[in-house]
Amino acid sequence: MTNFKKFAVATALTLSLTSGVSAATTLKLAGVVPVEHYGNTLLEQIKTDIEAANVDLKVTVFPAGQLGAGEELFEAAARGNVDLVHSVVYAHSDPVLEINSLPYLVSSWDEAEKVYLNKGSAFNKIFAERLDGLGLKLLANAPEGFIGVVANDVPDNAGNTGDKGMNIRVWSSQVIKATVESIGFKATTMNWGEVFPAIQAGTVDGAICCTAQLAYSAFATSDVGKAFIPYNVVVENTTYYASSRTWDKLSQEQQSAVQSAFDKAARDYAAWGRNNEAQYVTKLQESGYQVVTVSDEDRAAIAEKVRADVWPQISEIVGKDTIDALMADK
Repeated sequence: MTNFKKFAVATALTLSLTSGVSAATTLKLAGVVPVEHYGNTLLEQIKTDIEAANVDLKVTVFPAGQLGAGEELFEAAARGNVDLVHSVVYAHSDPVLEINSLPYLVSSWDEAEKVYLNKGSAFNKIFAERLDGLGLKLLANAPEGFIGVVANDVPDNAGNTGDKGMNIRVWSSQVIKATVESIGFKATTMNWGEVFPAIQAGTVDGAICCTAQLAYSAFATSDVGKAFIPYNVVVENTTYYASSRTWDKLSQEQQSAVQSAFDKAARDYAAWGRNNEAQYVTKLQESGYQVVTVSDEDRAAIAEKVRADVWPQISEIVGKDTIDALMADK
């Protein structure tokens, strides 16, 4: 047998042995929370759980905004350039997603878990439907805690709805803009990536953005801002979602493994948030931050005014049927 024939036989044998084997698919998982944030621990957990399922999937993690801010990742995933994302979902592509910014929808952790973790809740059904229309697959919502305001100083009338004498950053949501204005702030819309330099430069006086944990890990540890006011306006609801283009290419077994990993992460996220909220208030104070005390009575009065001012506007944006469904589910 000639050398050429021997080579051909060997090649054919190799191909026959490997024809049924495919290389593992590698998925890009992107997040936006700061490096020190617990959310990054969960990204690594998700990677480990998916790869341990032995369904021919590998995961590469891109944490802390390496692939872009939340708005950018939203568009990248819709185009199929990013496979899996952990970020806040904004309403710039669909006004009905303003339900994610509905102020004072819930007032306790028990209520938050019922609304955000329960896959059968009206909130999650609406959320999944709207993301699907944008080329995205909802994997899980993950409540982290209740949002307050980070500021360069304690605002005037901090515990009521009087004029605050401050202009603060809001994310791309007309609902949140109307909410902070109802509380007494002026508002400027900007992306997350612009917040730190804007506060440092005095372009804005602060930002509505953060749980106590995020205020500590993102701002206090970077020596940005001096005060935190826990208005508990909305739940910091971060979302795990996939590109529909990626999801549709996965086998049923692979989809099940991915979904299971994200469901577990969402439950762990909520449990961590519930158990650690108080300790980060203490950490903020120890870092030199002034944490303003807002009594339950004052917060209830703020909530009553915000609902009266803002909810009718939200109903016009998302539809009365959507508001009615959310309310009926409480």
